[in-house]
Amino acid sequence: MTGQPDFARIDIDYVPDRLCVESKSLKFYLASYRNERAFNEAVTNRILDDFVKACAPREAIITAQFSARGGIALTVRAEYPDKKVRRDDQQNW
Repeated sequence: MTGQPDFARIDIDYVPDRLCVESKSLKFYLASYRNERAFNEAVTNRILDDFVKACAPREAIITAQFSARGGIALTVRAEYPDKKVRRDDQQNW
């Protein structure tokens, strides 16, 4: 971690179940990462984990498009439920 700021566009696509997330609360939650020092992948995964914990959606996809650093842009995508885990479970049947 270099300590330099990262900027990202965070897209949240989800299929709600019984609960939805209020946009104002979501905005404040995302703003809490403003001074957070963490790897881009860890931040994306934590946002997904917190989102799932908050509203228990049927499905959710978090896509974080981080601005280029040193000429390299990074897009991180995290999904719930994890399709890879589901595939592995099906192979054990």
